[in-house]
Amino acid sequence: MANQTTVSEFFLMGVSRNRKLQILHFMVFLAIYLAAFMGNLLIITTISLDHHLHTPMYFFLKNLSFLDICFISVTIPKSFINSLMNSQVISFQGCVAQLFLFLSFIETELLFLTIMAYDRYIAICNPLNYTVIVNKTACRKLACGSWLGGGVYSALNTASTFSLPFCGSLINQFFCDIPPLLKLSCSHPNISETVLIAFGVCVALCCFAFITVSYIHIFSTVLKIPSVEGRHKAFSTCLPHLIVVTLFLGTGIFSYMMPTSDSAFEQYLVAVFYSVVPPLINPIIYSLRNQEIKMALGRVLRKILLQKKAMNTPF
Repeated sequence: MANQTTVSEFFLMGVSRNRKLQILHFMVFLAIYLAAFMGNLLIITTISLDHHLHTPMYFFLKNLSFLDICFISVTIPKSFINSLMNSQVISFQGCVAQLFLFLSFIETELLFLTIMAYDRYIAICNPLNYTVIVNKTACRKLACGSWLGGGVYSALNTASTFSLPFCGSLINQFFCDIPPLLKLSCSHPNISETVLIAFGVCVALCCFAFITVSYIHIFSTVLKIPSVEGRHKAFSTCLPHLIVVTLFLGTGIFSYMMPTSDSAFEQYLVAVFYSVVPPLINPIIYSLRNQEIKMALGRVLRKILLQKKAMNTPF
């Protein structure tokens, strides 16, 4: 029986041993990564450059887009670089870092989605006190608390996971995550690991319950608005967030709750489903469903084009 001190590296699940499929995997994952990176970066840039979007809702959206960039940057680059290099290896330290960052970003994103639901609840159900309750100081405190909370939880969970003895080094996934690492353990999860996993599940359930109750109140309030235009404007700011929440929680629940398949390809698809789809789709949802983002994007692009035209015009 081996323990964790003898494991100096892990082997991640590859898409295939066929070199042509590896190159295809590299190209597809690189395209997906660039699309997600540029889409989220475009939202961050638009919110930063357009003063009309310097509000609490878009402050949190900017943080969410930055989180999506970080989230997808933890897993995808290592996978397509391994395919290009015809390798499956990740060092022990690299696996520790990948697990810590993955858990930190996923937990922080869940907290931000919950805060954004609270922001919409106050804006629609208590608009007269919105600027008092959701002020700049409160936004900064909530953002810092989310980042800190996600980091602390991830650090504890990562330390607990890698304190277990490992009897193998082949991870049945293309990145380091808790379920495949626990399968490599020589012993059952210790008490601290069990408590941390249970705590994480409780936090996720509490966030889900809070978001659900918030939107019940939001929809009941919106439906009472007499103006059709007012209802449409309220829905246009809420629906993108609700779709993103459903996508984020839905992919996570589907991936972690579904029975483990014996097919390596099915396991690979499940891992891609919840680690790639949300960061890739989120900017598309906000760009297509949010009128203020679309209008701001148009203003920013026109401003850039005018500046370029002015620079190219001779004196």
